[in-house]
Amino acid sequence: MFVLTESARTELDAFFADKKKEAIRMYLAPGGCSGPRIGLALDEPNEQDFVVEQDGFTFCCVKQLWETVGGVTVDAGPMGFVVTPEIPFPSSGGCGCSHCGTGTCGGSCH
Repeated sequence: MFVLTESARTELDAFFADKKKEAIRMYLAPGGCSGPRIGLALDEPNEQDFVVEQDGFTFCCVKQLWETVGGVTVDAGPMGFVVTPEIPFPSSGGCGCSHCGTGTCGGSCH
C-alpha cells in the first residue's frame, strides 16, 4: 500500500511549482544512531523498480526494498518528508549505535 498524505502532496506541489515534475525515488538511507530509514531523491525509475503514481507524482523504489517494507506512507513534517514503512525495520532496542551507555550517542538509549 502507498499513501501520500495531503501535507506531503502540498509540499510536493510547492516544490515542483516552478519546475518540471520528476520521479521521486524511495531508497534505504543510513540512519546513524536511529538505524536505517527511507529517504527520497529525484531519480528516474528503471526495470528493477516498483513504480506507483499518485496525485500526479511518480514514486519508484527497488522492488526488493518495497517487498521488505510492505508499503509506505509519505508525510511532511517540520524537518522535511517522513517516509514510514508498513513493516518497520528491525530495531536494536536502543539508539542503534555502539556507544550507548557512554553518553556519546547524542541522546538517551532505552
